[in-house]
Amino acid sequence: MRVLVLNAGSSTLKASVLDADGHEPLFATTLEWGADATRAAGRRDDLGRLLEHLVVEGIPIGSIDAVGHRVVHGGTRFTAPTIVDPATIAELDALGDLAPLHNPVAVDTIRAALDALPDVPHVAAFDTAFHATLPPAGYRYPLPETWVVEHGLRRFGFHGLSVEWAARRAGDLLTTPGSSPNLVVAHLGSGCSVTAVADGRSVWTSMGMTPLEGLVMGTRSGSVDPGVLLRLLREGVSVDDLAEGLEHDSGLLAVAGSADMRELLEAEAAGDERAALAIELFVRRASEVAAAAATALEGLDALVFTGGIGEHAAPVRTRIVARLRVIGLRGPLVPSDDDDAILTPAGQRPAVLRVTSREDLVIAAAARGALG
Repeated sequence: MRVLVLNAGSSTLKASVLDADGHEPLFATTLEWGADATRAAGRRDDLGRLLEHLVVEGIPIGSIDAVGHRVVHGGTRFTAPTIVDPATIAELDALGDLAPLHNPVAVDTIRAALDALPDVPHVAAFDTAFHATLPPAGYRYPLPETWVVEHGLRRFGFHGLSVEWAARRAGDLLTTPGSSPNLVVAHLGSGCSVTAVADGRSVWTSMGMTPLEGLVMGTRSGSVDPGVLLRLLREGVSVDDLAEGLEHDSGLLAVAGSADMRELLEAEAAGDERAALAIELFVRRASEVAAAAATALEGLDALVFTGGIGEHAAPVRTRIVARLRVIGLRGPLVPSDDDDAILTPAGQRPAVLRVTSREDLVIAAAARGALG
């Protein structure tokens, strides 16, 4: 079964075509939507151009057997890959407020893909599904019971497709294929999260009911004192303005004027103090959360970096590891930006790994599984 994978994220549309027996895609491309995909014009047109590109590359549209879509938030309704139909789309629309940078973009992409490829099945795979294994202590908020019940308040967790692949590859690299080491997986990109993985299952994660909680991100604040938000509301900041600020105008962008870690590292090297501060805040918060994640495990075999920043920003990896000496991590790290690799000396534990995110493989497998 040949699957077209459409991974609509908060800053990019990643597309690839995978055959059932292939690890490497027949076609792969990434369309940049900027730091905030919700503000990118012409996203529907981008899909049309992408399909034209497929034909140019020798992949007939008629050879596509299914389309797999990444959807960030599945709520409590979607905990497994799901074949898309009108009812599914309506339910995904209703979840938009829980992931406003992601779900509306994903649903727009699904609608555009259904229009362009109406004769093949479409399957949605959910980032939240991997975290369905969280124990009650991992998903319960210490809030009044009536709030929890009436408003469905709980931690869901995100980046599950990326974490699932990173954990699988880490098992291959560290011991034998199919093994399940105790891992802390740091997905660092435009959005960032840290997950503790034991026996291949999520047991703790930094993102919560929405993708706002946790680390400093590109345009998102991550965790802040709830009292700060209450003060802003009491002083006249509207709910809409609060949401806009937290989702679109915070994080690295707020501190340094850019949400791009590549730009920030260059600016820091040139003496830009705002860039240096933004990177320090990013590193501090990522280190703190990684250390917290490790407490959910009986032991730590490895810290795994993935995502755009985790894979490519070696200076950021080095600084995070340096701050995690307290839980046994040690450098120096071997440079590696091209392949999945162990970055620490052979046999050293905890190890530090770099794993290329392959959500496309997980989504394609999910689509095939859902379609039997």
